[in-house]
Amino acid sequence: MSMHHHLHTDEESRYRKYDARLAKRLWNYVAPYSGRLALAMLMMVIVSLTGLVGPYLIGLAIDNHIAQHDMVGLAWLSAIFIATQLVHWFASYWQTYFMTWVGQKAVFAIRQDLYSHLQRLSFRFFDRQPAGVIMSRVTNDVNAMSELVSSGLVHLVADVITVVAIVIILVSMNARLALASFVTIPILIWAATVFRGHVRRAYAEVRQKLAMVYANLQESISGIRVTQSFVREDVNHARFNVVSQENMDANMHAITLFAIFGPFVQLIGATGTCVVLWYGGTMIIGGTGGLTIGVLVSFTLYLTRFFQPIQEISNIYNMMQSAMASCEKVFGIMDEEPEIQDKTDAIELKGIEGRVQLEDVTFGYDPERPILHNINLTVQAGRRVALVGETGAGKSSIINLVSRFYDVQEGRVLIAGHDVRDVTLKSLRTHLGIVLQDSFLFSGTIIENICYGRPDATFQQVVEAAKVVGAHDFIEKMEDGYETEVGERGSHMSIGQRQLISFARALLCDPTILILDEATSSVDAYTELVIQRGLERLLAARTAIIIAHRLSTIRNADLIVVLDEGRIVERGKHDELLAKDGVYALLYERQFKIQEEI
Repeated sequence: MSMHHHLHTDEESRYRKYDARLAKRLWNYVAPYSGRLALAMLMMVIVSLTGLVGPYLIGLAIDNHIAQHDMVGLAWLSAIFIATQLVHWFASYWQTYFMTWVGQKAVFAIRQDLYSHLQRLSFRFFDRQPAGVIMSRVTNDVNAMSELVSSGLVHLVADVITVVAIVIILVSMNARLALASFVTIPILIWAATVFRGHVRRAYAEVRQKLAMVYANLQESISGIRVTQSFVREDVNHARFNVVSQENMDANMHAITLFAIFGPFVQLIGATGTCVVLWYGGTMIIGGTGGLTIGVLVSFTLYLTRFFQPIQEISNIYNMMQSAMASCEKVFGIMDEEPEIQDKTDAIELKGIEGRVQLEDVTFGYDPERPILHNINLTVQAGRRVALVGETGAGKSSIINLVSRFYDVQEGRVLIAGHDVRDVTLKSLRTHLGIVLQDSFLFSGTIIENICYGRPDATFQQVVEAAKVVGAHDFIEKMEDGYETEVGERGSHMSIGQRQLISFARALLCDPTILILDEATSSVDAYTELVIQRGLERLLAARTAIIIAHRLSTIRNADLIVVLDEGRIVERGKHDELLAKDGVYALLYERQFKIQEEI
């Protein structure tokens, strides 16, 4: 499935009808702050009611004071009007503050729980979910949930109070005039319903196109070195122009809808006002119905305020649909059970020897398509085993099973005689040191990266680990030494430097079993020589499983295991396997002999 298709289908499900189960789960994050929520609700009522006092006071001023030339009464009424506006301002401030506070507290808790859960999920989940989609859940979807709590709820309650209060006021002021003014409401409801459907689709399209812009931008930035190497800047710029244009067009379509709907609501409101002025005017001129000019003015002012809340309620309905869809996605991740987790009676691994065994192991990332077939392998404690084979032969899969990043479909993996499924993940992985081909460094300093697996290490222990693997000399030559910033993903470091820091990080944890996944394949010959010297001390008295890329690593191994299409086809030492003139000998001729000749 293409990225664009995935984004499209994801955005098509952006809206969801109200779901009581999801709403209850969202409420669980708001409930701890119900005290402040109640205060916010009280402020909402005050805001709504004080906002409706103005038209009544204006009508009163016209009939009782201006018409009667009562300046003192008019002054007092003006003072009361100012006082109500001050109360309105005060209540508005605290309403916004309390609701924003509750919304931010809720979104903080949701995001913390979601991130914590993501840390526990198994690799298979991340195999299925693109990183961009997960980031969207943690940011955009959580924000949509927060917006409903901190903004949508405020406006919904306030708008409902305002609409109900205005209806009551209008009917109490003059029932006949109120009924006349309501003739435009069916048209407004119809317009809001039609608009809601169109704007929902329009903004779904906007989000889809924006997601494409982000995806294109992320890909372009990540691949900038390749882009410039192949002089593809103009082509990439043209592709970006296309998605940017589509995004702009989608935004213009949505804006056009609002440009039509807003004035249309105003037109309906103006029509209702005209009906009121005409009908009310005839009542005053004819002297029927006991209507006064002040009441007519107040009535007209209330009517102008009546239509806006109805329009906003329609928008809030869209917001609620979006929030429900976001709740479904976020809580869907939270409901995802980690495939790899501790048993209730899992034991702690302590003080073990480093013997590793795979017994009749069959495994596939897709259980219907096994990658490893009936693997039997024993790595004795303190021995070095090299895994060799063509790409896709199953070498990395064996490492993933030993580390228990995945579980076997058949057979079992043993560490010091214990099935890895019977021990705690934390105790298992504290006995493992893993260095991958693509060494990953986190933003921060060199010392922070070396201490990543052992944050309580002393500076002297860090320096000692760096010296063992040959990293100390280049670190000392840097301006800030061990406090040097490595940049995002170690961008300020060369490939070789990143690899050496990764070796120091693994060594500092003092692992019983060391796993090297083609860990020297990306370094130059000199750096490899430095690493090889350090490895002799690093590997001393440790079990090592090495996916071999360099001949030097293979020749020093106690055992070479040759994999072909997920099966062990040969095993033995370098010279023994060459003498067999089998798969290893063919592999050696193609991949390793040139290194020996150099």
